[in-house]
Formats: sequence, C-alpha cells, structure tokens
Amino acid sequence: MDIRTTVPTIYGKWMELYGSQWTAVKEALADPKNGFSSSLMETLWPGVDATDVPVFCFQKTQAFAALQFLKFFEPTPFDFLVDYTATDEMDAADPSRRFDLVIQLMSMKTKARIRVKVPLAENESFPSLIPLWPGANWAEREIYDMFGVKFDGHPDLRRILMDQRWEGHPLRKDYPLRGYQVFLTPEPIDPELLK
Repeated sequence: MDIRTTVPTIYGKWMELYGSQWTAVKEALADPKNGFSSSLMETLWPGVDATDVPVFCFQKTQAFAALQFLKFFEPTPFDFLVDYTATDEMDAADPSRRFDLVIQLMSMKTKARIRVKVPLAENESFPSLIPLWPGANWAEREIYDMFGVKFDGHPDLRRILMDQRWEGHPLRKDYPLRGYQVFLTPEPIDPELLK
C-alpha cells in the first residue's frame, strides 16, 4: 500500500483539516521576503509525495532562522517540538549528506503538524535548538550519543543512553552490527552531578 492512498482513521482527512494552513506555511517559506527561499532545498507534499505531513528540507545556513520563523508563524505558530532525531544517510547519492536532522513540529493552536529536515555532512555541527525549545536538550544529547552529531551552544553535550566510556555511535550505518563493548565495572559517577 502506498502512503498516498487515503486510509480512514479516527483522525483522517488531514488535507481537508490542514491543507490551507500547510499551503500558507509553504508560501511563506518560499517567499523571498522572508529570506528562506534560497536555502529551501526540497518540499514534499502529502497526497503528492510519499509523506503524511509536509516536509521542508533546508540547508544548514538558514535552518535555525526558518525554525524560529515557524515557531512564531501566524496564524499557525508551530510552537511545540514533538520529536527531534536524526537519520544516517551514508548510502545517499550525495556524499556531503551524511546525516539528516529530523524535526517534527506541531501547532498547539490548530494541531497541524509539519516536518523539517536539515542535511549535515560528516563532522558538521548544528546550532542547538534549546533557545527555541528547551525540550530539545535531551533529544540533542541522544542524537549526539547515537550518531555523533554535535550541537553548538548546547549547555551539557554528553552521552545520555550509552556508558560514557563507550566508543563510537551505535546508530551509524558504519557501526559494527555486533559492536559489543563490555565494562566489568560500573560507570564512575561524576562528583559534579551529586552536588
């Protein structure tokens, strides 16, 4: 089954509910007056592309400014950070696109959702989203832990899931499938965390 095929759900009719809001966002992001049109690389649209919500792919240079614009966009501010993760695109045709940051946003006012992607090269960092959404703190730590992506301006960028002694980043495609690491002693506790 193709995702473009409408399936009746308890939510259903997303295009009817949010189509006009999504179109307004698409037009605002493509408007040269707002300064994002040159960095908007790709737009995927529900019903046309295999996606459930609009996907806006930005170059790193203007991505933070575009996310700030979306947070305060009127009449549909996307003020809630639903999810923030990454994907390893190592096998993609473009070698400069190693990772995609994937940011899921929702408008608390209308419940409309959108997705923003930001491609990054190997060893390329991205500005922390904590100034926009404080809840991005732990998500960025998880992305760092699992993929090795660093976030500029993050107040405490260290592992959150794996032992601090762990070598490598387990969700990278080049990480060994059986890359076990055994520690015979518990992880030492940082005395600063006990204060």
